[in-house]
Amino acid sequence: MKYKISDSVLPSVEIDVDGKDILYCEAGAMTYMSENMAMNSTMKGGILSSISRKLSGESLFMTEFSTKDGKTGHIAYSSSMPGRILPFNLKAGETLICQKDSFLAAEKSVTLESFFQKKIGRGLFGGEGFILQKLTGPGTVFVEIDGDIMERTLKQGETLQVGTGHVAIIESSVEFDVKMVEGVKNMIFGGEGLFLATLKGPGKVWIQTMPIRKLAGRIIPFLPLSKSD
Repeated sequence: MKYKISDSVLPSVEIDVDGKDILYCEAGAMTYMSENMAMNSTMKGGILSSISRKLSGESLFMTEFSTKDGKTGHIAYSSSMPGRILPFNLKAGETLICQKDSFLAAEKSVTLESFFQKKIGRGLFGGEGFILQKLTGPGTVFVEIDGDIMERTLKQGETLQVGTGHVAIIESSVEFDVKMVEGVKNMIFGGEGLFLATLKGPGKVWIQTMPIRKLAGRIIPFLPLSKSD
């Protein structure tokens, strides 16, 4: 499967779909498709899998795309926010844990399901929420990132502290926890909140530069106030 990801603030991915490929995407992600492409809305994996996806920020129904005639077709998916689209070619059983709402599209062989935080503190204070997304191979998957991305590979036991909402993707081998900011002045005046996400290796992590919640917080003060009659 060949694909091209645009290098823009609001990126898209264009994919050449051969006769054997079946892709699926989140609701509303498809931008265009060639005439020989067919779409089919389905509760992929059944009702329980659909409910699990709903909890992680996706819709109950997913849309599958394949070619009608067995020839090569073309389809494009677009991001829903300023940022990046990252491709991952997952091996069988290989897993990524992603922030909620980050799934864009994937081959049918890729499994999308909810990932529940085991510790209450992670969900309450880590800035990522209780429910994340779990992507398992084999197959190619495309993930949305808020803003730009920084990649780090952590060695065994190496720890990285990350600001609230900036954890985008981690490999399943990485331990995720929450740590309180040290010092009362830092808590009050530091601007980072009371807690930081703590990532412990081994494994790779992807850190996003512009969490959508922070972007929304910057925009809200400039929105006109609604006036009651």
